[in-house]
Amino acid sequence: MSVARPLPHDAAALHVTGAARYVDDIPTPRGTLHLAFGLSQIARGRITAMDLAQVRALPGVIAVLSADDLPFANDVSPSIHDEPLLSDGRIHYLGQPLFLVVATEHHIARRAARLGQIETEEEAPLLTIEQALAADSRFEDGPRIYSKGDAASAIAGAPHLLKGTLTMGGQEHFYLEGQAALALPQDNGDMLVHSSTQHPTEIQHKVAEAIGRPMHAVRVETRRMGGGFGGKESQGNALAVACALAAQVTGTACKMRYDRDDDMVVTGKRHDFRIDYEVGFDDSGRIAGIDFVQYARCGWAQDLSLPVADRAMLHADNAYLLDHARIESHRLKTNTQSATAFRGFGGPQGMLGIERVVDHIAHYLERDPLEVRRVNYYHAPAGTGPGSGQPFSGPNAGKGHRYAAPGPATAPHEDLASRGAAANVAPPEVPEPPEGAQTTPYGMEVTDFILHEMTDRLAEQAGYSDRRAKVAAWNAANPILKRGLALTPVKFGISFTLTHLNQAGALVHVYQDGSVHLNHGGTEMGQGLFQKVAQVAASRFGLPLESIKITATDTAKVPNTSATAASSGSDLNGMAVKDACDTIRARIAGHLAELHQQPVESVRFADGEVQVGAERMSFAAAAKLTYEARISLSATGFYKTPDVAWDRIKGRGRPFFYFAYGAALTECVIDTLTGENRILRTDILHDAGASLNPAIDIGQIEGGFVQGAGWLTMEELVWDDKGRLTTHAPSTYKIPACPDTPDIFNVALWDGENPAETIYRSKAVGEPPLMLGMSAFFALSDAVAACGPHYPALRAPATPEEILHAVQRARG
Repeated sequence: MSVARPLPHDAAALHVTGAARYVDDIPTPRGTLHLAFGLSQIARGRITAMDLAQVRALPGVIAVLSADDLPFANDVSPSIHDEPLLSDGRIHYLGQPLFLVVATEHHIARRAARLGQIETEEEAPLLTIEQALAADSRFEDGPRIYSKGDAASAIAGAPHLLKGTLTMGGQEHFYLEGQAALALPQDNGDMLVHSSTQHPTEIQHKVAEAIGRPMHAVRVETRRMGGGFGGKESQGNALAVACALAAQVTGTACKMRYDRDDDMVVTGKRHDFRIDYEVGFDDSGRIAGIDFVQYARCGWAQDLSLPVADRAMLHADNAYLLDHARIESHRLKTNTQSATAFRGFGGPQGMLGIERVVDHIAHYLERDPLEVRRVNYYHAPAGTGPGSGQPFSGPNAGKGHRYAAPGPATAPHEDLASRGAAANVAPPEVPEPPEGAQTTPYGMEVTDFILHEMTDRLAEQAGYSDRRAKVAAWNAANPILKRGLALTPVKFGISFTLTHLNQAGALVHVYQDGSVHLNHGGTEMGQGLFQKVAQVAASRFGLPLESIKITATDTAKVPNTSATAASSGSDLNGMAVKDACDTIRARIAGHLAELHQQPVESVRFADGEVQVGAERMSFAAAAKLTYEARISLSATGFYKTPDVAWDRIKGRGRPFFYFAYGAALTECVIDTLTGENRILRTDILHDAGASLNPAIDIGQIEGGFVQGAGWLTMEELVWDDKGRLTTHAPSTYKIPACPDTPDIFNVALWDGENPAETIYRSKAVGEPPLMLGMSAFFALSDAVAACGPHYPALRAPATPEEILHAVQRARG
């Protein structure tokens, strides 16, 4: 059985030796041209004149295109056609592409792009949430509101009341491989596009629209990305479309890649938020009623902001049962980069809001924050007992890990007859949960809550109570250095909230020598998706992993793919590949059973062999016999996520197939004179279901925590009053490096199957671990709170400067 084994990433050796091929490494035809955008130098206004004579005159420049030169749609938006590839005369942010240079060399194109003489009529930009609110600049007519119960009455009748505001910054994706694309003209006006994208079908759609061709004339191929994190879900559209247009105009292969500065200036970031809250609660800290107002700064174009803001609302409860809740969301339009998808897709922002509330309540009541969290948790399912999560490697185990034992390899969702068209033509019918069920603020029943057991185990094995006493003793004895400790939970919904995206396809070939070739619609961005899916295929056929080959994601092989996003890559594509493999396996089994006059149920696939009754043969021999009988050894597979239905206008339904859970305990120290801080230790217990690959999942958990902690503690985006991003390079924008990881970093997987019928009962592990980084932020808040009697109201990111401000607030 290949699943549940802690195997290394399939391309690990290629990564570390530099042999892995990315878009910029693909050999190009002689004469390939290179592209660069000329960028706006103001944040808002209109173009009054554009003189590109000096651009065209630079030796090596082949063509210069403006919006007037584009033959078809001038749009690269993934949503409402509000994002022109090249400015149509209006300027919406500083860094917006105004014209396109096509040159013989990359450096010539970049140099020429800076020679454009652009005259503009500048207007005062809207840069902040407050400015957008004052101007009523937004992407929907008014706020969206989800509610449950009567929050206002519950708050008014509660024994205690608190109000507060939390601000949190955005985040640069900082993928190692920048945005890149290569377009190769084909016969009859067709186009082959290599793109560093999480969404090949979106690239196919936008390129076809831009060059005036049907989608079947555009083929998009993506072998791998050097990181994505959501930043390549829609932001690659501009490069791919530009390359295809230039290739169509010149008849020559065209290539484009952003340098790091351009990448950071042009592309969107994580949405920054402001969350205002009012909460009523009792003496134990139990929340009676809560009112959130979420303000999302979306930037100049809609992009994916509406579903991002929706998911922030959907995760405003995190792990807490809120009987009376009102969540109001404003999606604000500003003259900044168009904020876009980022790991967690709004969920982290929503979760941070409720975790701030719980932390604030605990400080007000002078109670342990973990006690307040526990008293507000959703109830555990009836009849469940403690889990059996694996122990840590010991209190001083450094970065050692222990893998959880895999659960049984259940073959899930065998009912193929129920599969059909996935798109919702009409508004979905959303069933009401049963009477008396515990539900989220959007009406989804929570039946699989396991954080009581997980929290108990983590707190016990990481020594929470003892360490809390030691932190208090340390702080009492040390006036300068203060320590803090925080344990925070995660409950994250898994599925696309746009229901029709919850589908996937696959193509599997078995060759007569027994080797297997497969494609699926997911993309590999370093997260190990290809390895996990290969393990699924190997398990279905009973083959060693070496017999399975997955090649590049290709829209000509698997059409109508969904983005590799929403943590759904393994869930969707693993099930689609399983479907295709099982179809071929059934054909082989049926033929061999007939040949040997045995019941088909007696055919077994294991250890590279096929057993038919008492007979055994190699899988290769079985494949050859089936081929010689003229039976197809090729199949497509398809999967659609069952039981999801969501009405985003009403804010009701079941948007998620299941929840993934996790908990992290982090200890930090701060210097109250400088604001300098360190993460001393982190212990994590995370729920990956019956993990398909514990080694890859542990890596995702480690990386997710560090990225989440980076967002909340050190990654700061700064714009000046003209709208210029001043933190536009590694010299000014700081992401966590190796010394910023905890000195002691213990990660364990919770041992348990997914109750939902997912692939081998595993759970998604892409996005949920990022929110474990909240424990670092609240540990810092705990340390600051030791400086004085007042609640510090720490803002994110908790940079040294912000920590000093919070220390002053704590001291009053």
